[in-house]
Amino acid sequence: MKELFPRKQLLGFVSSLILTIVALLVYFLDFSFTVGLTILLITAFTQAALQLVVFMHAGETKDRGAIYTNIYYGIIIALLTIFGSLLALAWGYV
Repeated sequence: MKELFPRKQLLGFVSSLILTIVALLVYFLDFSFTVGLTILLITAFTQAALQLVVFMHAGETKDRGAIYTNIYYGIIIALLTIFGSLLALAWGYV
């Protein structure tokens, strides 16, 4: 019976709820901009990683090296796109 209980998924769900509550507390407790942004970024990336590993089963196959390589590549491309857009549009370097 113990192997039928989805303990890992339940802990992931509870952790996601806790991270969401922490993110909501940033709004309701009126933190400063830098503190609030730091907390939001940490909770967002933590929750994204949690969702990827627990609910999308990224690390449970024998091909997990290729999966994580693709994830890192996607993150790098996303960051380059974001900072490239900021560089050109908001910061005035054209």
